[in-house]
Amino acid sequence: MIHGKYKETHPMAELISDQPGLLQLMARFGLPLGVGDKTVAQVCEEQGVDAFTFVTVANFIKQNARELPEELEQLSVNCLTDYLRRAHNYFLDFQLPAIRRKLLEALDCSRPDDVSYHILRYYDDYMEEVRKHMQHENKRVFAYVARLLQGEVSEDYSIERYARVHGSIDTKLQELKNIIIRYYAPSGRTELLHSVLFDIFTCENDLRLHCLVEDSIFVPAVRILEARVRVDGAQPAAAAVSAATPDSNLSEREREVLHCVVCGMSNKEIAGKLFISLNTVLTHRKNIARKLGIHSVAGLTIYAVANHLVDIEQIKK
Repeated sequence: MIHGKYKETHPMAELISDQPGLLQLMARFGLPLGVGDKTVAQVCEEQGVDAFTFVTVANFIKQNARELPEELEQLSVNCLTDYLRRAHNYFLDFQLPAIRRKLLEALDCSRPDDVSYHILRYYDDYMEEVRKHMQHENKRVFAYVARLLQGEVSEDYSIERYARVHGSIDTKLQELKNIIIRYYAPSGRTELLHSVLFDIFTCENDLRLHCLVEDSIFVPAVRILEARVRVDGAQPAAAAVSAATPDSNLSEREREVLHCVVCGMSNKEIAGKLFISLNTVLTHRKNIARKLGIHSVAGLTIYAVANHLVDIEQIKK
């Protein structure tokens, strides 16, 4: 058992043993199994996933959303958005349809006036509601964030607008679960009904945590991104996101720091520009040097130019 918070230096296999629910988290971050004795940082680095973002979400779930995450400015908004999009696919394409199939087996829906029939209709209406909710986020919210990451500011939309109307989507599932428990009396064997109820309990909690990740991690992280874009047009972010090579193994924030370094900015200037602490800048620079095996500014400049992470004109300024 791992005591305290998960860290990037912990073996990934130990995290899974400590909390098997993290298997779903790995899948939603696009991380495969077969991790061996590799650390969280090593597994994430191999798949191009920001380890800090993964650990932040893992700790939030471990604490059952009782403790708000710190240092949100270090999160990769791009990585977090990919995670949420994969979670949507999981709910819409797998978990909710699987529950419906089991409900069909567990309930007798042959008569339209029967309670079973109305329970299934209730569930179908709920599935459609969730589908519309998540498709809106995919098309409107995530598209807005993608434009922010390219340095584009929208005058007719903001993350605050999304936050004001964003609500929980597990309430009706909780209600359905209670209706079945209190008012549905099956005539035959109940094992399958008990099984599907357990699945509904699990899905209800999963959806609750999903919405809390959006409210407590995603929204605040996008607020920070919005502020940065409005201040400086997010030129480092735009260059880093659009031009970084897939095998660089640098996180989005590390690419931003690298961009600033080769443009001649001091550590203090970088901290102010990216809204992070001086110690955080130093940590990122150390990680960049370790990952690339390049320790001089001249060497980093060559790397950045060769990989189209910076424009030559920006270096000359």
